[in-house]
Amino acid sequence: MIPDLSHDRIDRLRDAFQAAGYDADGVVELLGPEAHAALGRGEPVPALRATIDAGALGTLVRLFLLGQAESQTAVEAALAPLPLTEAKAAGLLVDDGDRLRAGLDVRPHGVDDESWWVVSDLDSDLRGGRPVEADHVLGVGHASLSLVRATSRRPVDSVLDLGTGCGVQALHASTHAQRITATDVSKRALALAEATFRLNRVDVELAEGEWFDPVRGRKFDQVVCNPPFVVGPPRTDFTYRDSGLAGDDASALVVRQLPGFLAEGGTGQLLASWVHRDGEDWQDRVSRWLPPGAGVDAWFVQRDVADPALYVGTWLRDAGYDLRSPQGLQKAAEWLDWFEANDVIGIGFGFVTLRRTDARGEVVCEDLRHAFDDPLGPESDQWLRRVDWLRAHDSAEALLAARLVTADSTVLEAVSEPGDEGWQPLVHRLHRTDGPGWQHEIDELGVRLLAGCRGALPLYELLELLAMGYGEDSEDLTRAAIPMVRELVRHGMLLPAEWAGGDQ
Repeated sequence: MIPDLSHDRIDRLRDAFQAAGYDADGVVELLGPEAHAALGRGEPVPALRATIDAGALGTLVRLFLLGQAESQTAVEAALAPLPLTEAKAAGLLVDDGDRLRAGLDVRPHGVDDESWWVVSDLDSDLRGGRPVEADHVLGVGHASLSLVRATSRRPVDSVLDLGTGCGVQALHASTHAQRITATDVSKRALALAEATFRLNRVDVELAEGEWFDPVRGRKFDQVVCNPPFVVGPPRTDFTYRDSGLAGDDASALVVRQLPGFLAEGGTGQLLASWVHRDGEDWQDRVSRWLPPGAGVDAWFVQRDVADPALYVGTWLRDAGYDLRSPQGLQKAAEWLDWFEANDVIGIGFGFVTLRRTDARGEVVCEDLRHAFDDPLGPESDQWLRRVDWLRAHDSAEALLAARLVTADSTVLEAVSEPGDEGWQPLVHRLHRTDGPGWQHEIDELGVRLLAGCRGALPLYELLELLAMGYGEDSEDLTRAAIPMVRELVRHGMLLPAEWAGGDQ
């Protein structure tokens, strides 16, 4: 059943939340940092204790964040001016004996200086451990937040949020886009997303349909997508995660079709999964999703690789299955049988950045499984800018004529071992201390070259001086240096001198 979340009911709910201070800052202030952190770990007792005698805000926190049953009197006071009869008719509340529980998940979502409310379905924990429904609308989870952090926030005119779900990506798009279109195949998702947008006074065009069907013939400056990317047999148990397509075909479909909906220079960013098979390089696999000469710059970043058993267990628990129950055992066995039949030895997960270009497209696949804190969104913008610069300096002559500067965020680590004549160098390793934290091993001559990259001399002069100083053949040294320099520029460790001192 689709909740009847009319504009009038949502407007009154907003009034109640504002009056109670039920927003991101208000919740953190009420709970305090320790109880708030404990709640994030799934430990509700400190938060429950913090809400005692906290009036309407405490009632709303217990109701919507902690899944507690509250007295009708307390809920009526907390939701005023929205009557209880209206809240129940909207599906926001359900009866629990003579008390009331939340029927939907409505919680504050705050990032930086922004604070919104997000409407979604209750997860399995707040449903008493019962599996979620087939049309379950997921709230703001780890995957959603990772895509938020990996998305560019450069100002644009139009954004498409493909498969909007609860609408969280569109909310974040409202900080940098003039016009937002959000689509979903699920009527329930669109109803909850519309409630989310109304609650936050965000204007979004909504459209129903599969994949890109609702926006055929249109172009956007940016497309964001958290698709149903779960890898497995071709079925749809849950619309939020299952596409009905086999294996990684859902991710392949989005990557293949998305560039056709971008304006010239437009960008797309999505979460994706891909299978790992014996004898097949995952980089070759995802690169084939884009046809040769497609006029697309593509950056595939692999953040994790899960073994099949771990993957299946994680997703079944996510949906609320008891893995020891007959149903859980059957689901897991069927899934693992499919992996075995299709020679799947691992499932990769990561981010994809796409850009439509009239130049020859650049497709780069990189493993980025180490830990880092900085968001990938700003890095994706700079990655594309560096791709443009490298494309403009495609010839060896153009690159050698460039003046380069070693980035301030680049540091050098030297590893040595004891020897007969003291410490003997083993490894020189460059580290980038911001962004994705790239690392590159480099030889002694490379160290000397980067020490000289201060923007005063073109690269070819630095290489000539280095060759003379160390008795090397200039042509051989240049030939070896060019691919290294290109890779260091690509990763933001060497920068064009004209960028130095400012934003990359």
